[in-house]
Amino acid sequence: MSPYRIATIDGDGIGPEVCQSATRILSEACGSALLDFVRCDGGAAHYARTGQVLPDDTFALCRDSAAILHGAAGLPGVTYPDGTEVGNDLHLQLRFRLDLYANVRPVRLWQGVKSPLAGWQAGQIDYVIVRENTEGLYASRGGGINLRGEVATDTIVVTRKGVERVARFSFGLSRKRQGAPRDGKRRVTVCDKANILRSYAFFRAVCEEVAREHEDVEIDYAYADAMTVHLVKRPDFYDVIVAENMFGDIISDLGAATIGGMGLSPSAELGEHHGLFQGAHGSAPDIAGQNLASPLATILSGTLMLQWLAERHGDERLAVAGRRIETAVGEVLAHGDAVPRDLGGSASCTEVTEAVLRRMARAPA
Repeated sequence: MSPYRIATIDGDGIGPEVCQSATRILSEACGSALLDFVRCDGGAAHYARTGQVLPDDTFALCRDSAAILHGAAGLPGVTYPDGTEVGNDLHLQLRFRLDLYANVRPVRLWQGVKSPLAGWQAGQIDYVIVRENTEGLYASRGGGINLRGEVATDTIVVTRKGVERVARFSFGLSRKRQGAPRDGKRRVTVCDKANILRSYAFFRAVCEEVAREHEDVEIDYAYADAMTVHLVKRPDFYDVIVAENMFGDIISDLGAATIGGMGLSPSAELGEHHGLFQGAHGSAPDIAGQNLASPLATILSGTLMLQWLAERHGDERLAVAGRRIETAVGEVLAHGDAVPRDLGGSASCTEVTEAVLRRMARAPA
């Protein structure tokens, strides 16, 4: 079988460091013949040099590859004339042009990591936020109105097709999981503002229709403002949370904060035919090039990529490699082999990478 080609965009800031760490570990876990990482240009620095954030040849490679692995994008002061950031536009273009409709953000408290929430232990926080990724308020991207510097408007867009497919994805994901830590129940929580806006009432109504097709999974509801309280006070209640684009963006960062921060927050942006995988953190240009960044979010995004590819292609080798990496990361965190700066330690990007590789070597596939 030919290797799986992975379009790899290092990007800006710490992007090259964490992306190269992840590709090294993925290659070790899978073997040299299974994955083919093809590096390509893109990001804010590339825009500053060429005027293109996503070159045509990079987009073509992303479209035609088995998956996309991305480091990070964005640099201070590199903006479009309307003031929006150039870096974000890289994966936004890929998101919309490749129809990556489901943004998957696992929130898991690992053994050895102290939650900012007092008393919560590993295993008690373990849920997934599924953010509708192509509609909602972000559908106004590039189309909002700024009228003479006096009035600015953006419009939320919610369609039946968009909600149905992300709801079905969420209920299907719950079926693959073990339920909420509190009670073991498979549960999809709809996060909205259905009490205020018709667009969110419609979002909820369509989710309810989809729920009737999944009677083995409980449906639950929470307004977005209340959700910010619940994720702090009772995170063990949640299994899968589905939300409109903007709300999903906000609560997923809150969730990440409860399990140690963005450095442990992987993400997958998935469509029918394409998948993009990246750590949910930013490009952190203040520490770029200093070997200070934690690569764990990007490494864990790589395990999401392997799981997704394994399911799509029926290739158990990929699933085994993904579990091997995840186990090694868990052991590094549990035993404190190399604690990165964002978790209170001093380990460099290289030291964290080497620690994961050592754990993998002790338990080969």
